[in-house]
Amino acid sequence: MHHPPEPPPPLYVPAREIPAPMSISPGARAQLGEAPPAHPPWPERQDDIGAWRALIAKMDELGEASLSAMAARVDAAVEEIAVDGVRVFSALPAGVDPADDAVYLDVHGGALLWGGGAACRAMAVIACGRVGVRTWSVDYRMPPDHPHPAAVDDCVAVYRALLRDRPAARIIVGGASAGGNIAAATVLRVRDEGLPMPAAVVLLTPEADLTESGDSFNTLMGVDTCLTGRLMPANLLYAGGRDLRDPYVSPLFADFTLGFPPTLLASGTRDLFLSNTVLLHRALRRAGVDAELHVFEAATHAGFLGTPESEDREREVRAFVERHFGRRVA
Repeated sequence: MHHPPEPPPPLYVPAREIPAPMSISPGARAQLGEAPPAHPPWPERQDDIGAWRALIAKMDELGEASLSAMAARVDAAVEEIAVDGVRVFSALPAGVDPADDAVYLDVHGGALLWGGGAACRAMAVIACGRVGVRTWSVDYRMPPDHPHPAAVDDCVAVYRALLRDRPAARIIVGGASAGGNIAAATVLRVRDEGLPMPAAVVLLTPEADLTESGDSFNTLMGVDTCLTGRLMPANLLYAGGRDLRDPYVSPLFADFTLGFPPTLLASGTRDLFLSNTVLLHRALRRAGVDAELHVFEAATHAGFLGTPESEDREREVRAFVERHFGRRVA
């Protein structure tokens, strides 16, 4: 009888201090020195729906204020629209012609559980400021009431609606963190359902592997001051009993030889999701997909706000969007 080989013994390293490197800007060093945000504990029982709802409400409250403050710095008009039964926030940057049919379809983050409503509205504005084109942010359904595939269903429905008024070449799909998971899964569903694929995909530190198998989940645990623990309880709630290796649940395990659009991926050397990002990039490259990877020095999962490092990342994303829309954007 065949038995899998025993894993090698773990590597033990001494406890040590990890200073902020001098290779980054003073602002970035200061952010690395800030105390990690307090994260409410996961519910003790996976089936305690009341506890999950309370946690989600708390996280939405914590995130909404900071996201709204960031959105207030972006000059954009935003409106709530209904798209085939799905709530979408449409944000148009100042100076962009309303008749321009280019759309960035943004999928918000939030551990697959939060970030809807007012937070989603704020993230639509933030995203449109980043990419410089009209942005549709999908306020997709989430657990505990709507586990997978509800979120992906909603994003695919909105993508289908976009195709009614423009060619796929005028759509770019993007998402960060959990939104990167759902964005990639959406494009896989679009491909598998025979729809024309978008011009490109932007995945910022995507939660591509809900099995959390990557190296950085161990090597960077406690180093990332944004993600301070594993997200497995949330992953299981989102999956709703489905295999975590299902490609629509964990896009890392998809067959990319069947096709995927040009993709930009970004992470940081202190990002707990660094392995998610690197492994997904390698899977795309092995399949011959045009994929570029940007890893930023000392950046955690949240990156650095208002620093030269964040401006560097924004330039890369904007240049990628411009290149795949075939022109400069506002």
